[in-house]
Amino acid sequence: MAHHTVRSGYRNLVERLNRFPQGAPPSKLLYRILEMLFSEEEAEFVSLLPIKPFTAKTASTRWKISLSEVQTMLDALSGRGILLDIEENASTSSRALTKTTWSSSAKMYAKG
Repeated sequence: MAHHTVRSGYRNLVERLNRFPQGAPPSKLLYRILEMLFSEEEAEFVSLLPIKPFTAKTASTRWKISLSEVQTMLDALSGRGILLDIEENASTSSRALTKTTWSSSAKMYAKG
């Protein structure tokens, strides 16, 4: 049963990635790539993010954790190149590179 728990975050992320027009069909290689890029918790959280641009507040609501915890996680992902910080209208936003790791689509979030 622990195996299903450990893989559930990755499975959820694969299902989310497969919603894109290019798709990301499940495969052993895809799971290995995701395991290198994300912890189980990060994969679960990223799988809950909207496909369209989102704010940190939206992530906080979806993840059911505080805004400061969300910002810490988004900053950690950004620090590893999973998210790209962007300056927009005098506020910082980021573009998630989770899909661009294996295709050309990208997501965005605005801090705050």
